[in-house]
Order: sequence, then structure tokens, then C-alpha cells
Amino acid sequence: MSATIFDSRSASYRDPFGAVSAGTGVRLSIRLSKTVSHESPELWVFRADQWDTPIAYPMEVSQCRSSCNLYSVVYQAEEPGLFFYCFHVYENGRETYICKNRTGRGVIMPSRGDLWQLTVYAKEFETPDFLKGGIIYQIFPDRFYNSGTEKQNVPKDRKLVPWGTPPEYLPDENGEVTNSDYTGGDLKGIEQKLPYLESLGVTAIYLNPIFEAHSNHRYNTADYLKIDPLLGTEEDFKSLCEAAKKRGISIFIDGVFSHTGSDSIYFNQKGRYQGEGAYQSKDSPYYKWYTFKKFPDEYTSWWGFKTLPEVREEEETYLEFICGKGGIAEKWLSLGAAGFRLDVADELPDVFLDRFREAVKGVDPQALVLGEVWEDASNKTSYGKRRRYFQGSQLDSVMNYPFKDAILQYVGQGGGDVFYNRIMSILENYPRPVLSILMNSLSTHDTERAITVLGGEPTEGHDRIWQAERNELAPHQYAAGKAKFLLCCVLQFTIIGTPCIYYGDETGMMGYKDPFNRACFDWENRDEDIFQHIKALCEMRKKNREFFAEAKFMPVSFTDSVCCYLRIRGEDAVFVAINRSSVTCKLPKLTEFTQTETILGKLIDDFSLMPMGYIILSGKWTARD
Repeated sequence: MSATIFDSRSASYRDPFGAVSAGTGVRLSIRLSKTVSHESPELWVFRADQWDTPIAYPMEVSQCRSSCNLYSVVYQAEEPGLFFYCFHVYENGRETYICKNRTGRGVIMPSRGDLWQLTVYAKEFETPDFLKGGIIYQIFPDRFYNSGTEKQNVPKDRKLVPWGTPPEYLPDENGEVTNSDYTGGDLKGIEQKLPYLESLGVTAIYLNPIFEAHSNHRYNTADYLKIDPLLGTEEDFKSLCEAAKKRGISIFIDGVFSHTGSDSIYFNQKGRYQGEGAYQSKDSPYYKWYTFKKFPDEYTSWWGFKTLPEVREEEETYLEFICGKGGIAEKWLSLGAAGFRLDVADELPDVFLDRFREAVKGVDPQALVLGEVWEDASNKTSYGKRRRYFQGSQLDSVMNYPFKDAILQYVGQGGGDVFYNRIMSILENYPRPVLSILMNSLSTHDTERAITVLGGEPTEGHDRIWQAERNELAPHQYAAGKAKFLLCCVLQFTIIGTPCIYYGDETGMMGYKDPFNRACFDWENRDEDIFQHIKALCEMRKKNREFFAEAKFMPVSFTDSVCCYLRIRGEDAVFVAINRSSVTCKLPKLTEFTQTETILGKLIDDFSLMPMGYIILSGKWTARD
């Protein structure tokens, strides 16, 4: 059968598209040919992980045409949950199923295959406004800017190296990589650079960990109650937040709550701190926070790293410490933080996420709870448990790694169909309140810098020595990576969500995997082409913030050479297209898109793009929804 049977991304078959709030009716329709006999068509709905107990809903003829019938039913879930569905029908007396193929469309199968997803979230689910339509800037604090301010109470075993010293990457004399080289970037330094960030168009800053910890990355928390002394003081943090707020910039911070450092006030393996830590005594107030297999040297640790003992997040004393009245969440929000990014959110149990959200929203309903999840967070299963991040009681949003990977792979390697399906899958599965504040990065502290991915050799199978030798791209590699990176930025800044600039990406910084992606910001040199390109994209969003916060996404064409789409809000529309190929490509013309003006980029000839070219047009959309 050549005609489309079902397409979950078309309003003719599923309306409305995407996730819905509880109590919203979803009209689902299938198109069946009259050339064969079809009897008893039904919608089969499965609650997630209850695959043997579908609920069947009879479908009735809603349209009768000469060659086919359209059968429809309205499904309505009254409570939040994750649901999956297919269709069941007898064709010429044989039992068949209409299930999803690799493109997301429906095909008739003799047995049940892949199902479509329907995410249902709480009616009252809302997400913070301060990220919507804005621009995030991610800072790795030790490597952004050193104010030169004298610090107090810095541990004597800290090793300070001159600014610009390449990150240490080789094991020490004990065979360990300790991440103990510090360059002295601090909170005062960030505050001093707020004018730079404001001029760039930044509206929110995401800070990697700032709590006291004995490594330059600070993911091994030593004291949740204190700012790391090399970064400054609690007053410095408060001052930074206040100064940023005056410039229209919000600051959210990293919350590392699945583990602590072994060298911490809570575990105290090295005896650095006064009082007894869990490692020192079973009578320690922190003993119940950890899981000891054989006290004291055998304990559960994060991914086997003995310096990162795992916390029992469901332990009531720990929950109260982090989420209780006067706890860690409340403390840092009261000092000016606009919210938290939760490290390894998929390793935090539901009870913790529920309580943490309650604590954060209890202080400020507009405060952010954003999670680190690398996959599709709407249907994630971790440690044998289906997660419910987006049903309204846990996360506001996530770091959008699926979009990052999709953009870099498409611009770097092609595959228009794959790119389209990856984008549309997230748009179909995520609640609209989440989509509007998705954290869309191209580089992060955990991944290679985008320009290196696009221009350098792949790192698979290579060690740190190999990466160090090639970390500075050859001129031809840099040029190739730069051309592709500019296209990636166009997609990053115009697709649904909030773009996040990883510090230094706007100046052309290179870097393979950790620690090479965490080098000092080079304030003396920058690639002016990249900087002006990103600044122009920031200015575009600044002028059209409300539009980008609310505009829906409409795909136009995704091929191996060109991808183009529309963002539409009422009659206002923006058309975006890139040409990743080495030849001039003609773009599809849309008769409904009129009164166009160029925002960025350049068209040639008759609506064509030059090789590695792009265009962003504003205009009016005259078609009916």
C-alpha cells in the first residue's frame, strides 16, 4: 500500500502533535485501503512496561473516500504517565497490527512491532521563564578568568600553575590522574567579565561546581556549605549573583548529589577535617549516607572511582540535609542562585528528585531544576526503573545531548533522514514546557569541543597522549571544522530550546576530551569570524526573544545536502536553511511564506545557497494551521 496509513507527526493522523497535559484528548486516525477488507480496527494503548495488558479502543469511520476509509478515535489520559500505542485490525480475516517503522510512519505487520509514544504530563506543570528565548553560557570556573584577588584559607596542598598552562593529563608518580592543577579562575573573575557576557547577549550562566572540593573540576564535593576557597567566598557568590541580575543575567549552579569526595567533611578518608567522617567511625552522623561492603575500605563508589563514594540519596538524614528546611537547596537559592543543574540525574532516585523539586520550588516557583541526561529523557530507564522526569514532579528540563549529537553528526557526516527523525523524536516525546528551555549545547565539559569534533581526527581507540599531540588542529583541519561549526551554530540558535555556549567556543577554542576541553580561556586571542557570527546569532535572539520562546517548529526539507525548517508564531515566521555540501543547492520555495527579509546569511541566484552557506529569513506565514 503506497498511501500513508499513519503518521504521528501529521495533524491528519494525530492531533495535537507531541506530548499533552493530562485530560487533553488526542485524536488518532488511520487510513485503510478499500481494496482489502478491514474489520474491527482498534487503538491499543499500553502504559509503559505493561506490554501484556493493552487497553483497546474501537475506531469508527470518520471519512469515507473512494479509495480508502479514515478510522478515528479520541484518546484521553486523565493522569500523567508514559503511554505507548499501536493499532490492531483484521485484514481479510487475518489479525494484523499497524506499528511504527524506522521513519516513524505506520506499516501493517503480522505481529506487534515498535510502538509510538505519548507523554502525558501534569496540567499544572510549568517551567521557569528566565531561560525561555534566552542564551546560556557555561563556565568551568577554574579556567574562565582569574581576578588576581588574594584568597583566604586555601589548602596548602593546592598546586597553582600559571594562567594558560595546558591541563595536566598524565598520571602522577602513583599512576593516578588527580586533576589537581589549578589556574585560579574565580567568582570575582566571572563578575569582572559580566560586561563581556552581557555584550555577547548572555541571559543565563551555568556554573560547573563551585562548592569546596579537592580537584579543579570540583565534582568530588568536600563541603556543600562552602564555596571553594580558590573561587572565593560566600559573599563573592552573592555579589556575583546580584551583579549579574542587574545585567539581566541569571546564574544556576551544579548540584552534585549522587556522590561526594572521599576527601570530604562527610567521608573524611584523609582526616583533613575535624570531627569523624563515615570512613572513620560507624558512629559518624554521616555513616548512614554511604554503603560499606567491608568497613572502612570497601564501599560503593561512583563508577568504581574510590575517590567518589556514592551517597544513599534515599537516606532520610541526607534528604533532609539537601532538601529540608534550611538545607543546601534553600541556602544557595537564598544567596542568589536561580536554580540547579543536577549532575548524573539518572543516578538520583525518584524520592530524591521529588523532594529536591519540592525544596527548590518552595523557595521560588521560577527556580530551575535541570538534569544531566544523555538520552531521550522522556522514556529513560535507569537501574531497571522507568523514570518520570517530565510528568511534572521532577525535572524542568535537561541538557539536550540528543540534539547536540544530531547536529554535529548531520553537519559533519550528512544523513538528512536520520537528522530529521532524531529532531522530531524529541519534539514528539518532550512536553512543550520542557522543549522551550532545553539546554542546547554543541560542546560541554564532558565532551570534545565542537570545532575539534568537526575538524579533527576521531578519538576512538586513542589515548590521552595521542589527543595531546593533536589537540591543536592543523590549519586545514581548523578551517574545515570552522566552516562546519558556523553551520552548527545556526541550527543551535534557531531550533527549539535555549542555546548554550560553552566558554571559549565563541572564540574558536579547540580541545579533545577531558581535560583538553577544559583549557584556560585565551583572552588575548580569538577567531573574529566565529565571534562575530555567534554575536550576530545572539543579537537575533535578543531582538526576537519572545518569538523564539514560543514559536513552533515546522520541518520543510531534510536531505544529505540541505536542511531547512520554519519557526512559526501566529503570522510571524523565520525560515532557516543550511547547505552542508560542496556545491550550490537550490532551496524549496514556500508560497505561504511571504514578505521576507534577511536576518543573517546570504542567498544567491534563484533562492539558492552557496556551498557551506546558510540563510535566516523573517517573514509572514499565511497558511492556516
